[in-house]
Amino acid sequence: MIDNPFLIYGYEGPEYFCDREQETAELISALKNGCNVTLMSPRRYGKTGLILNCFHHLQEEKSEIVCFYVDIYATHTLSDFVQTFGKAVLGKLDSPLQKMEGLIGKLFRNSQITISPDLITGMPQLSLQFQPQHAVSTLEDIFSYIGQSGRRCIVAFDEFQQISDYSEENVEALLRTYVQQTHNVHFIFSGSKQHLMSEMFNSPKHPFYRSTEKMSLKLLDEEKYYQFAASKLTLRDVSLPRDVFHNIYKQVDGVTWYLQSVMNRLYRLKSQEVTEEAWHNVIGSIIKCEEDDYKRLMHLLTANQSALLLAIAREGVVAEPMSGLFLRTHNLKSASSVQRALQYLVNEEYLYHSDEGYIIYDRFFGLWLKSV
Repeated sequence: MIDNPFLIYGYEGPEYFCDREQETAELISALKNGCNVTLMSPRRYGKTGLILNCFHHLQEEKSEIVCFYVDIYATHTLSDFVQTFGKAVLGKLDSPLQKMEGLIGKLFRNSQITISPDLITGMPQLSLQFQPQHAVSTLEDIFSYIGQSGRRCIVAFDEFQQISDYSEENVEALLRTYVQQTHNVHFIFSGSKQHLMSEMFNSPKHPFYRSTEKMSLKLLDEEKYYQFAASKLTLRDVSLPRDVFHNIYKQVDGVTWYLQSVMNRLYRLKSQEVTEEAWHNVIGSIIKCEEDDYKRLMHLLTANQSALLLAIAREGVVAEPMSGLFLRTHNLKSASSVQRALQYLVNEEYLYHSDEGYIIYDRFFGLWLKSV
């Protein structure tokens, strides 16, 4: 039983997942028809939720399908990738455990397999121990393990653009080879740095060129999310006026995670109706909790970078940050210094370049900056 239906993290089934019906159908259709998929959107738009929702429906329809979600955001080397990938798949394709150990022991010649109970479930969990110089051979062993299982599998690599930062050479080419050779697996390559993902999958210079179907995740439809939110609040006998919700939606630019965060706190309130004052107070309390981290982020910036960030926060969205008018209005230095600051802020994800222009990536951070 879920106490609060507005999930901020994780996936608990279609009942707590808002809309994305078309995207779910398109992703499932592509996978069923033998295609790999590249899924792109800024962070916090709901890519992970969409992937897990697709996994749920695929396994509900065909229970023999095995789905793996592999988040590589925290990886920095090929060894990290192999460790994370191995932890996600080992022990999930064979039973009983003794048979699994036998197969793994034969395949993983340069690795030590350890078995320990999962801290949450208590079930046996396998992990790999290998020397960094054996990362390539261990990766080959993982793909062989999946391939020899004969099971139909879906593997989702989240934040896949991370591999472009690995110090090792030819990681893309290596993975592309294994992806092509493992015929019982289809892949989702999900990423939030769209310029890197686009380069990896659309440039002839890269091994994954034109190897997948492309999907871009857009903002949740305002009306559909309103119907979802209003119906969930009804469980607490709380009403959500349409005009009040519209203002909440606009305040966080309709981005899924921020909407869920606000609604999660509104759901906790003991009131009969969501008011303007209530949601303003909720956002204020969220920002207050994050204020120390926001100050720390600002202290990491140079004077030029912080000045540009504050200027964009006050404007909301800036299409031409190097225009004379923008520079004069906010007392910024030369266009060249703004360009250097802009590049850094985008690379470090302080800013995001949307279709309308540059905006603060973290919407709550942007609201805090406006109040500074």
